[in-house]
Amino acid sequence: MKEFINCAVLGLGRLGYWHAENLAFKVKSAKLVSVIDPLEGRAEQVAKELGVEKWSRNPIDAFEDDMIDAVIIVTPTSTHAEMIKLAAKNGKQIFIEKPLTQHLDEADEAIEVIRKYNTICQVGFMRRFDPAYAEAKIRIAAGDIGVPLYFKGVSRDGNVPHEEFIKHSGGIFLDVAIHDYDIARFLMNQEITSISSTGNILLESNKFMKKYNDVDQGLSYFNFESGAAGDIETMRVAPYAYDIRGEVVGTEGAIQIGSMRNNDVKIFTKKGSMHDLIQDFPSRFQDAYLLEMIHFIDCLKNGERPACTEVDGKAALEIAAAATKSFNTGETVQVGLQKVK
Repeated sequence: MKEFINCAVLGLGRLGYWHAENLAFKVKSAKLVSVIDPLEGRAEQVAKELGVEKWSRNPIDAFEDDMIDAVIIVTPTSTHAEMIKLAAKNGKQIFIEKPLTQHLDEADEAIEVIRKYNTICQVGFMRRFDPAYAEAKIRIAAGDIGVPLYFKGVSRDGNVPHEEFIKHSGGIFLDVAIHDYDIARFLMNQEITSISSTGNILLESNKFMKKYNDVDQGLSYFNFESGAAGDIETMRVAPYAYDIRGEVVGTEGAIQIGSMRNNDVKIFTKKGSMHDLIQDFPSRFQDAYLLEMIHFIDCLKNGERPACTEVDGKAALEIAAAATKSFNTGETVQVGLQKVK
């Protein structure tokens, strides 16, 4: 067993940088040996900040480096399929940020290559590793609320992406709601079989989204294979906080997950009581990002299959694609998934 897993991070935007920082300083069995980003000067800058010996603007340099065991892919969604195939063919283990790929046919091709080269692949659905969601999973599996009947998800974010991001994001259901589709499957422990989605542009400043057939508010209603149901509210309109919550209702109770509070401190003044709110996703899921990377490295060291694989990635992608189709057609769309193995 290797003492350290040598890693390269591909893509050094905000999330890629956090992964690189965690690997450099906080994941004890990992060694960050290379950082890659096509933006002039970015990789060199990050390498200097984090004390990394290698940097490049070309991902091929990481794939062809025999020293590197694993790649953490945080490149644009449109490049995911190509990055996965190159990584697997070059013998690299893979951590890929969600979504697995942008299109379902690409997902099938990527999974075929992953299996051909016996590659370990983990998809970055970090909510599974958030302590609150992880505890809810344990409680539900233990039967604390009886048989799960209904899932409710809320994802509200007031940090509207810039137009160039929206142009290439794949839409609100693929870019944002896919996290809720994955966590719904995870908590309910069953597949979504049909989905109906709708959406609107609520803010005048977001009217530019219309030309990309996107919205700043979406709603999905869906059914599970057992007959259980659920709904997910997705918004890019939340000026007050980064608001991520979930709930599962069962035959004997309900479990609620998540809070908008940044700190469990209340302030009392003549104006009343108040508490500070979480404003962005790094504040809400800081622990989850670290825990998912620790899990990935541990799986590589022990030769184990990650808790969130390429199969889960495709399942969530198929639900998001069905939600997008429903939004475009106004019809309920069947999701023809087989039970995840």
